[in-house]
Amino acid sequence: MPDHAQQAAYLTRNTVQDVPAGALPERLELAAREGRPLRVKLGLDPTAPDLHLGHTVVLQKLREFQDLGHRVVLIVGDYTARVGDPSGRTQTRPPLTGEQIDANAATYQQQAFRVLREDPRLLEVRRNGEWLDMPMQELFRLASTATVAQLLERNDFAERFSARTPITILELLYPLMQGYDSLAIQADVEIGGTDQTFNLMIGRDVQRAYGMPEQCILTLPILPGLDGAQKMSKSLGNHIGVTEEPQEMYGRTMSLPDEAMQAWVTLLGLSDIPVDVGPRDRKRAIARALVLRFHSGASAIAAQTAFDQVHVARELPDEIPEHRVTVGSDGLVHLPAVIADAFGRSRSEARRLLTDGAVRLDGVSHRENDVAGGVLDGKVLQIGKRSFARLRVVHGP
Repeated sequence: MPDHAQQAAYLTRNTVQDVPAGALPERLELAAREGRPLRVKLGLDPTAPDLHLGHTVVLQKLREFQDLGHRVVLIVGDYTARVGDPSGRTQTRPPLTGEQIDANAATYQQQAFRVLREDPRLLEVRRNGEWLDMPMQELFRLASTATVAQLLERNDFAERFSARTPITILELLYPLMQGYDSLAIQADVEIGGTDQTFNLMIGRDVQRAYGMPEQCILTLPILPGLDGAQKMSKSLGNHIGVTEEPQEMYGRTMSLPDEAMQAWVTLLGLSDIPVDVGPRDRKRAIARALVLRFHSGASAIAAQTAFDQVHVARELPDEIPEHRVTVGSDGLVHLPAVIADAFGRSRSEARRLLTDGAVRLDGVSHRENDVAGGVLDGKVLQIGKRSFARLRVVHGP
């Protein structure tokens, strides 16, 4: 194992923040004196059934800690998911049922193992319902560790408060609940995206209030989605799931805007991606690398072959009518409505076609009802062999 300074330099090399600055070598040295590995925390709320590539940015950082012999504590937030992380939200998240959360939690854990090592010496998986199902007296003590003014300094809350958008008491409790996770598992380090900075800092406050040494924090950049602009998110329809089929994963990657390619190469840790080739060939290399990572080399070759057969050999009409689609205030386009308008189908039939995989975007089968507007512009929407429309995206009413 490298010395403490070398370990810290390696682990912080592609992070945005290292808080407190330069403190990681000291924490490494302290743990070594105590004869133990670091305890490195990541919390994931199972608010959707699948992990996407954006989640793997932080999971890969955890894997780096594991490779150096440290113990990762993956917290599946079965209780925090009942509240919903307010980070980046302009309104309260819709609540999930306990059954939905439990089902999502099971898939989260399974899919995280596509990146993390399952060695029990290096991995501990916990659900925060173990400690957040607490007596009222303990909740009072936790709530007393922060002030309302401190919580309202958070940008998300400040903007909603100024706009008179409701903020529930539960949402104000969310960062304290996440902070209590750090206390419960005695975290030395916590990892998160830059959108989690406020929550991670509250974790330090909670640990200090309870007399525990404060965790170090490493924040990582946010992976842009397939629109190349907004962060990857299932709710925005600009994501690629880690369990998607090889051809789907390859084809969706090929829709990535050229300007977002370098961010993907850097944040996803893709090696051997050529830089001295054109954008199309570089994107093909990225797509192959992703299918190889989450499936196999044979799957990557087969996915590329299938993609080329569709896009090189396909017969498109010489003239394809254009169809204008409007992006909603949430940045999304509702495809059943587009299909109904463009091809004279009913919306119920359009939804059925999507579910059955009978709808294609630029030759790639598509099943999502809502898609980020930036992903659609210029794409050919196809139903069957003879119905085509080239989509042109406009914004506003």
